[in-house]
Amino acid sequence: MTNRLAQTQSLYLRKHAENPIDWMPWGEEAIAFARTTKRPIFLSIGYSSCHWCTVMEGEAFSDQAIADYMNANFVAIKVDREERPDLDSIYMQALQMMTGQGGWPLNVFLSPEDLVPFYGGTYFPLEPRYGRPGFLQLLQAIRRYYDTETAKVRSLKEELLSHLQDATILPASARRIEDFAVLQNGLETATGIISPNNYGSSFPMMPYAELALRGLRFEFESKYDSEEVCRQRGLDLTLGGIYDHIAGGFHRYTVDATWTVPHFEKMLYDNGQIIEFLANLWNAGIQEPAFERAIAGTIEWLKREMTAPAGYFYGSQDADSFISQDVVEPEEGAFYVWSYNLLQQILTEAELKELQEQFTVTVSGNFEGFNVLQRQHPGKLSPSLETTLGKLFSLRYGATMSNLATFPPAKNNHEVKTTEWPGRIPPVTDTKMIVAWNSLTISGLAKAYQAFQKPEYLQLAAKAANFILENQWIDGRFHRLNYDGQVTVLAQSEDYALFVKALLDLNQASLLGAVAQPAEFWLEQAIQVQAEFDEFLWSLELGGYYNTPKDASGDLLVRERSYADNATPSANGVAIANLIRLFLLTENLSYFNLAEQGLQAFSIIMHKSPQACPSLFTALDWYRHLTLIQTTKEELSALISQYLPVGILKVNTALPEGAIALVCQGLSCQAPARSREQLQKQLQQSQIR
Repeated sequence: MTNRLAQTQSLYLRKHAENPIDWMPWGEEAIAFARTTKRPIFLSIGYSSCHWCTVMEGEAFSDQAIADYMNANFVAIKVDREERPDLDSIYMQALQMMTGQGGWPLNVFLSPEDLVPFYGGTYFPLEPRYGRPGFLQLLQAIRRYYDTETAKVRSLKEELLSHLQDATILPASARRIEDFAVLQNGLETATGIISPNNYGSSFPMMPYAELALRGLRFEFESKYDSEEVCRQRGLDLTLGGIYDHIAGGFHRYTVDATWTVPHFEKMLYDNGQIIEFLANLWNAGIQEPAFERAIAGTIEWLKREMTAPAGYFYGSQDADSFISQDVVEPEEGAFYVWSYNLLQQILTEAELKELQEQFTVTVSGNFEGFNVLQRQHPGKLSPSLETTLGKLFSLRYGATMSNLATFPPAKNNHEVKTTEWPGRIPPVTDTKMIVAWNSLTISGLAKAYQAFQKPEYLQLAAKAANFILENQWIDGRFHRLNYDGQVTVLAQSEDYALFVKALLDLNQASLLGAVAQPAEFWLEQAIQVQAEFDEFLWSLELGGYYNTPKDASGDLLVRERSYADNATPSANGVAIANLIRLFLLTENLSYFNLAEQGLQAFSIIMHKSPQACPSLFTALDWYRHLTLIQTTKEELSALISQYLPVGILKVNTALPEGAIALVCQGLSCQAPARSREQLQKQLQQSQIR
């Protein structure tokens, strides 16, 4: 028997549809029911490819005794954080205030009358372990606390709500953001954060890596070698176990500091950002063959497994998969790892020897008796080793890479367990289209095209962008999600900001004419989307952009303006950089003025917590060093593959006679460049002024 979640579109919610808990989706009905029955709300937030979310679903949320107590004493509400990042952001911030840490599943208990949390945590085990109480005992204790300690509950909520409200109104700062020392501090901080360490988990942290890469062009005293730090981040990503060396695509992170054993889920947002970073490394002159291989392999994975027939990209693939169709629970990483005995069976002695010379392959393995492949050396792999990896691909997928143009997704566990797979049973793919994540991937593909000028990369990006342009507006409003043709949820600030960035990246990449739409088309679309963004989400009182439009914020405790970067860049950081780029392309000063207001709105954070906001420093870099390069079509092919972190290209057919380019700093232009040597000197000077 299923609960209400069976009728939802979200894969994450439907994964809980057969729980005995009477789950309800977030909305007016659930909140009204909690208020009518005067029961506290148990709010649980997660996402479909989250490993510990899956564990808790199979343990505590499937237990009948827990369900009986939950159904009688709480109103249980499930939220997919990928559908509602605004809700997730607020309650994650609340959890961090209460406990000092966060993560998913995000489980918080709310008072029904005001939706303010009074207790929270992440993974709760079924039975007491990991130093945590069993979930049933916890539920009983929380209900007693809620019923008997009303004054304490009220006091805790008032304090928490006050902190949340204060966090949305940043104090004004009189300190100047124009000083180079501010930017230098941001560059130094980001470089330090991605410098190699010997502790903890290893995350891609692409917003920090992108900012650190910008530091390469400056010559200031630093305790870090920016070029070496960025090169090492690229090597860690492309040689480590975080990359799927057989079939392409990056996992979400590794559980160790050596980049060896990943959490095996593959998230679209990571892959789009990593493609862009590696392409930027390449254009910056750090041209390691492993970078090119990983970009090509990841794009092949996108085409084969993550691209819908309509042209958009799916959201994620699970970490867990079934080793056979008769087992009850999936296993983490089963699709990706290799036992030594199996490798001995399918490879020749020479093939296994070469594999061991280049990858970490041992009898005992490096993950629960199995091997996660991790490269030991940079450089180009030999043709014979590529053939060996092709054998492993064929075993995993049941077909050779050349014969497997597409690999249709398994959309849920039922499809996984009832389909006759020619190879291993694959993980479930969450096939929803998320505008923000598609936009990150469009940008990555556009940058990869600029680096390698393979038209296929740009065409893949353009098709996804056109899908969004043609399908994601209802009644004149931009929407965030698409479920197999069903559009839902008004767009949030990250959708607007990242899609405008993607359109501007397509504008730049399309200057060479590799796609049907001209560069001007993408600029026109960016201007239109930006106008809607400004109308519905810009804060006239405070500056910067709210996470959600006013007419979609009625169920929120506070209306946030996100400035902190996480696995994805902050909406405001990206949006402010977009405004500078739009100003350069249109000469419309209103864009520049909004960018200035936005930077000033968040200046206190940039001064006090530079570790929180690398994307705001990227925007500050654009603001300080904005550079427009007006040039001829003949010069474009040489310029488009350069790393120009604060440069915008524009074709000008009316340059002065004999000039090949005009380098402008905002509305002020240098003398016409009449040689490539002169042009490069002007570009270098403009981008470090």
